[in-house]
Amino acid sequence: MSASAPSLQGQALSGHNRISTQALTSLAKAAAAEALGVDTHDVRADWADDAGLLALSLVSPIRIPPLPAVVRDAGRVAAFGGSILERTVAAKARILSTVTALSGARLSRVDIRISGVKPIEGGRVL
Repeated sequence: MSASAPSLQGQALSGHNRISTQALTSLAKAAAAEALGVDTHDVRADWADDAGLLALSLVSPIRIPPLPAVVRDAGRVAAFGGSILERTVAAKARILSTVTALSGARLSRVDIRISGVKPIEGGRVL
């Protein structure tokens, strides 16, 4: 038989909760991988203190349409979500929002360095 936890709506409980750096790093890598269209193992994440908030630095490749397809039809870039720069700027906002919402951590910024490109096999858009 198990007792249920008391309902203390509106009351703060003593103690603390902590999310490990490893858990935050895994979350950040997963959010970045999703936003950039790559595998999680392709993303590197580092944390720094930024005046009491967390600054996230990411290094990752990014998915792109196959270059021969872009040469034939420049509209493929827009269909893919824009240029690498446009997609990276949009990814920063999504990553910051996702990590904050899921972890409760307060991030000051997300810095992304694109380390390479990964063309989509067969030319399919993610």
